[in-house]
Amino acid sequence: MDLIKESFQSSAKKIDSTSMKRIELNHTRNRIQDNSPELDRLALNFNYSDCRHQYWNPEQFSFFWGTPLWDQSSQHQRTILNQLYWVAYYSQIISAEIATIFFNQTSAAGLYGIEDFRSVCDTLDLESAQERAHIHAFKTVNEAFEEEVFGKRIFSYPMRGPYVDTMINANTSRSKEFWRGLQLKGFAVMSSSRAFLGCQYFTVRGLRTLNGKIVQHKLSQFHSNNPQKDNSSIPSLISYHHFLDESFHFNSSLLISVEVLKMLAPPTPFESWIANRGIEGSQKDHFNFSSVMTGLFWYDPALFQKSYDILRSPVFAMNHQEAVTMLEACFTTEHEGLHQSALSRQVAMESYLDYLNKIPYLNKTNLGLSIMSKNSIQKHLEQNRKCFREFKNKINKSQLLYAN
Repeated sequence: MDLIKESFQSSAKKIDSTSMKRIELNHTRNRIQDNSPELDRLALNFNYSDCRHQYWNPEQFSFFWGTPLWDQSSQHQRTILNQLYWVAYYSQIISAEIATIFFNQTSAAGLYGIEDFRSVCDTLDLESAQERAHIHAFKTVNEAFEEEVFGKRIFSYPMRGPYVDTMINANTSRSKEFWRGLQLKGFAVMSSSRAFLGCQYFTVRGLRTLNGKIVQHKLSQFHSNNPQKDNSSIPSLISYHHFLDESFHFNSSLLISVEVLKMLAPPTPFESWIANRGIEGSQKDHFNFSSVMTGLFWYDPALFQKSYDILRSPVFAMNHQEAVTMLEACFTTEHEGLHQSALSRQVAMESYLDYLNKIPYLNKTNLGLSIMSKNSIQKHLEQNRKCFREFKNKINKSQLLYAN
């Protein structure tokens, strides 16, 4: 019997009982405190009119916080910008969690083919079910808010599959999106049959969620630090309960990407190359930061049109020239919001470096974050100024044609 079992374990080294107990404990605690039912209840009871006059996040986590627009906005407009940050932020999280649901399963397929990793697979099954509840809650609030306030989608989008850019509002194109889709499909096939690559996905997931953990902890504190908790808005409560689940998910990423990998056979040169390419891709996704949206690594030019639509909406009721002038001041000059966003990215990079130092197979490009390190406030502004000139010419021509 031992010989039979040994023949099936060629992909694994000796099982570390201490690490497996930690994985099982993390799974047990996550199952006991599962916030999915509460998130479903909150989504069912959400009514925008009940919280339309409330902040949903700490003030610094507002769209356009610290910009010239924020400085001149009324209290009503600031409240909308605060709520809009919630909608924008969790639109990004929806994208990430759609991918997580899928790649949890392909990774579990790769691990379940090896003896003694059932508890890891059970952990991933629970997390996938929780992600569905998270997505439903976020979409419910996002779509209701945008319909009520703007009458159309701004940051929300219909449900979609996992073979798209995880980073929304990125520097992309149709050709890049096509190539990205092919890469993701290829990785899905390989990770479902190679345990190392299945685990390595959690290195990428852990890296991507590090910044999310920092930001989401602060968003969750808006409810937990509220002296009148009964008056917390439903979106604030969703942030709180979501973070409780995600704390266990981050622990899973760390345990699988570090502890489980130690129990597997060393990666082949090809597997190491694929793994490093995945981390380099994360660096590219996190290369940018936004002048108007701290905590997310969005490509500002992708926000120009959406921001213009917001300023032309009844919330701000700006005419064309006022909107263009304001956007130019917010996206192409230095202000407190820009510096706060750059600082948030720097804090994230420091946590990335600490995390990656635990991973044995990474190359110098990844261990030193040499791709992300190339960006700066000066480069960011130069890029924004160049792209905004192009946007202004395009939008001015569009307005001229419309007027005629």
